[in-house]
Amino acid sequence: MSDLERLHKINYMIQNQGCVPIEEFLTKLEISRATFKRDLDYLRDRMNAPIVYDRAMGGYRFDKPNAGDKFELPGLWFSEKEATALVLMQHLLSNLDTNGLLSPHIAPLMNIIDGILGQSEISAKELRKRIKVFGMSARKNILENFEEVGVSLLKRQRLHLSYYSKGKDELTERTVSPQRLIFYRDNWYLDAHCHMRKGLRSFVMDGIQAARVLEEKAIEVSEKELHENFAESYGIFSGKATQRAKLRFTPQKARWVAAETWHGQQVSSFDKDGNYLLEFDYNQDPELVMEIMK
Repeated sequence: MSDLERLHKINYMIQNQGCVPIEEFLTKLEISRATFKRDLDYLRDRMNAPIVYDRAMGGYRFDKPNAGDKFELPGLWFSEKEATALVLMQHLLSNLDTNGLLSPHIAPLMNIIDGILGQSEISAKELRKRIKVFGMSARKNILENFEEVGVSLLKRQRLHLSYYSKGKDELTERTVSPQRLIFYRDNWYLDAHCHMRKGLRSFVMDGIQAARVLEEKAIEVSEKELHENFAESYGIFSGKATQRAKLRFTPQKARWVAAETWHGQQVSSFDKDGNYLLEFDYNQDPELVMEIMK
């Protein structure tokens, strides 16, 4: 752990807990008393951190409530991957059922990410202004059954669903054994074994009108079977790959397409004329056609 990272952790621990005993600093930071004293002196003398020792509480705290927000530590900047990951995470969390049942669980995560972004050389507000995320639209509806699905998924119990299929315009009652949750192109999907259809199905989360966790244990589906059914073919459409796509892109388009991964097991090459050739397996046409049109 670098000296700068350790200073930020000391600041964060006091901000988060209010008052922190010295032994907790030494244990969590894995440092000696002498190192902690040097860090404390640096924060007080160089950074003007209003950190005081409270004998009554038996630990270190800021002199006044929220005083820790009024001084700045040396700024941190992030690599491209780190900055992108933080902003993407914040954007995703901010649009994840913000008024629904998950709000109490998401709020602390948002605060942590805000705190990390706030350690930048520019403010968190400025960072969000300068780094934009497109293609991840906010969900207008509230996923009211997200928590029930999550509970059944982690506890490995079956789930009773009232599911509305937009394509068929029908509402069905069914019991499923949930396997995993997928976030794909602004939508949540539940991959599950459907006991009514006796096979694997992918359910759009906003189509789940009601969900109830059952006592009965969920059946387990192997990773191999899940991969063959959901991941072997291109895109989110389920089913074992039944077709082989062979695409050719002109040299003008090749420089863009060659940098993309369309499929985990794609085969690509350039011909003598500079055209980019791409092959992979898929199951259904619509999504593939949409991607080509882009």
